[in-house]
Amino acid sequence: MTTRPNRLRLSEELEISRALTGLWQVGDIEKDGDLIDPETGADWLAAYVADGFDTFDMADHYGSSEIITGRLLARGGSPRPLAFTKWCPPPGPMTPDVVRAGVEDRLRRLQVDRIDLLQFHWWTFEHPQWLDALHELARLRDEGLIAELGVTNFDAAHLNLALSDGVPILTNQVSFSLIDRRAAGDLATVCERHGAWLLGYGTLNGGFLSDRWLDKPNPTDISDWSKMKYHRFIETAGGWDAFQGILQAAAGIAQKHGVSISNVATRWVLEQNRVAGVIIGARLGEAVHTADNLRLFSFSLDDADRAALQSAFSATTPIPGDCGDEYRKPPFLTASGDLSHHLDSIPKPYAPQPAGGGATQVLTGSYWEDAAGYCRAQRIGDRVLVSGTTAIAGLDRPVAPQDAGAQTTYILDRIIASMLSLGGRVEDIARTRIYITDEADVLDISRAHGRVFGEIKPANTLVRVAGLIGDHRVEIEAEAILNRT
Repeated sequence: MTTRPNRLRLSEELEISRALTGLWQVGDIEKDGDLIDPETGADWLAAYVADGFDTFDMADHYGSSEIITGRLLARGGSPRPLAFTKWCPPPGPMTPDVVRAGVEDRLRRLQVDRIDLLQFHWWTFEHPQWLDALHELARLRDEGLIAELGVTNFDAAHLNLALSDGVPILTNQVSFSLIDRRAAGDLATVCERHGAWLLGYGTLNGGFLSDRWLDKPNPTDISDWSKMKYHRFIETAGGWDAFQGILQAAAGIAQKHGVSISNVATRWVLEQNRVAGVIIGARLGEAVHTADNLRLFSFSLDDADRAALQSAFSATTPIPGDCGDEYRKPPFLTASGDLSHHLDSIPKPYAPQPAGGGATQVLTGSYWEDAAGYCRAQRIGDRVLVSGTTAIAGLDRPVAPQDAGAQTTYILDRIIASMLSLGGRVEDIARTRIYITDEADVLDISRAHGRVFGEIKPANTLVRVAGLIGDHRVEIEAEAILNRT
């Protein structure tokens, strides 16, 4: 019988339990304003540590989870438990002072001098400051305030962009389960290419992937945040009947191995490519499932098991988009549902300013805009013209100079940011023109373009040119017509 969870060394700094204890539900427990006593909460965490579950995952907005974990860490002991937390700032300028303040707040709440793994979340990639923030976090890692740097809810394109731009990202924490299998695609490929790892959360789909829901009717009254969120995943993946098909397949596998449905669901995620660990949520003070979670390491899935699950998958609908899209675009698969009101309240990426003849324009701060005398984009009536745009961060630093696909992703974010700032939408873009220097980059550039415009399909021209200035492999311009029905 397995007595301790398996461990995995991710770097010189981190060796983790492959079953992490997630503290997301602390926020749910405390949502009515009654906080968990920190010392009592630390006692509950200590019970997990005693069973080998010594790696905890939390965030700045998971109630008092950081404070509770800080009390545990202050007690000492060897080996010291690991505390992984997240910083989820609102989009805006990511100056060194802003980033340092975010990290120092995590250090203070955790009562430590160095964060084991700081995971960064960003709401909307059209706000380009996310890459500035990651480079600042990398500098704080070099300074010793952070042991390792991770991200959370990054899609494949933007994880690849950050890694190709030299950010030392070790992990990306994303939704991953028998219901939500998106991370097994392009995201795992990016991690394989760069040596990064995935941390899977939602592996039990809010507790629905368990024996208690087998052959049960679709619930009509859901009270806790976790189940509200993951019930949306079930509905999007084909509904309750399709979900029951997966449960039935998992139940057969569980009976074969003498384990639970939850063990099978979690084991499937743990065996996927580049998955370092799975995050199993804990409702502190209410239930401890460490004995059942240990069974996760007592068996492995065989070919027949995987085939049975794959057959059940065929009756479901894949969750749309890429990892993290559930926070950024419809269908919003979150505890509170539609987040469009939240996203609409975020300030526009660039400040519009008047131009001649009643036009409006935006500048992005590039050195060349002032030096050459042009704007990033200009709106004249219902028409928006976007200048030829390259992958420049700050005044003139080329982004990801060796990766044309990553540069294309960054360029299109800048173009969309200009559109949003002038009152438009990505759907309003009617034409793009792409200039490239190496025909070997055509596929990567085209795929990055297709990721954004696959359904919109604007008119497009792609031309290979003799060269572009500096370390730029691609330049793109765009035109849009607003207020089309």
